[in-house]
Amino acid sequence: MVKPLKKLKLQGFNNLTKSLSFNIYDICYAKTPKQRREYIEYIDEAYNAERLTQILTDVSNIIGANILNIAHQDYDPQGASVTMLISEEPIAAKDLSNTEAPGPLPDAVVAHLDKSHITVHTYPESHPASGISTFRADIDVSTCGRISPLKALNYLIHSFESDIVIMDYRVRGFTRDVKGKKLFIDHKINSIQNYLSGDTQERYQMIDVNVYQENIFHTKMILKEFDLENYLFGTGQKDLLPSESKKIKKSLRREMAEIFYGRNLKKGLKV
Repeated sequence: MVKPLKKLKLQGFNNLTKSLSFNIYDICYAKTPKQRREYIEYIDEAYNAERLTQILTDVSNIIGANILNIAHQDYDPQGASVTMLISEEPIAAKDLSNTEAPGPLPDAVVAHLDKSHITVHTYPESHPASGISTFRADIDVSTCGRISPLKALNYLIHSFESDIVIMDYRVRGFTRDVKGKKLFIDHKINSIQNYLSGDTQERYQMIDVNVYQENIFHTKMILKEFDLENYLFGTGQKDLLPSESKKIKKSLRREMAEIFYGRNLKKGLKV
């Protein structure tokens, strides 16, 4: 636990609030009830509150955050949450980067400062009959200042095994320049995609829905291809009949498509 600071002195405060909502989905097939329970246990262990705290600590370093307070909790029967309160401290202007370009990967984390909060909540679940199991993580990064939380995207995508990623970014409020003119956004952005590394753009199919007039940006991504072997929990493809493999792969694709498009697809529809 980081001891909270009693008082913060703010100078040159930037009133723009930049909020990134980042949702990832990991999907697998667990044939038996026992295997589905074991999948949930595996996810709970792999993404427990301690691991999530470390991921968010790295995120705060990437966007330039001074951690004031951390609250974390593992839940019974499953799931975990972490909330961080973060704050600014002086930084040389040359160290700040708000360009529309990819941020660092997990092996290249740097430290700067900003303020506001970061939260993460996890939601493991499984279908009672079909064998499909999913893991969802919701991450919200909100900053007030020059640095954009979009710089943490590459790290987050590479920190989770993401089959589907849904991202929303919005800039709220306004700040003023030295002449008193209101600024409703302080950095150029055409698409969230421009903040993603080349390997991510190659692996995923992406769709944008942007409202430029309102400084609202939405991007969702789904893997272009997948190897069935990587989606079987507790069994291997060699243990399945060809017809069974085909059926499972079709079920996995349907699950991904329904999450990606946000609606249930009609039975018999080719995906």
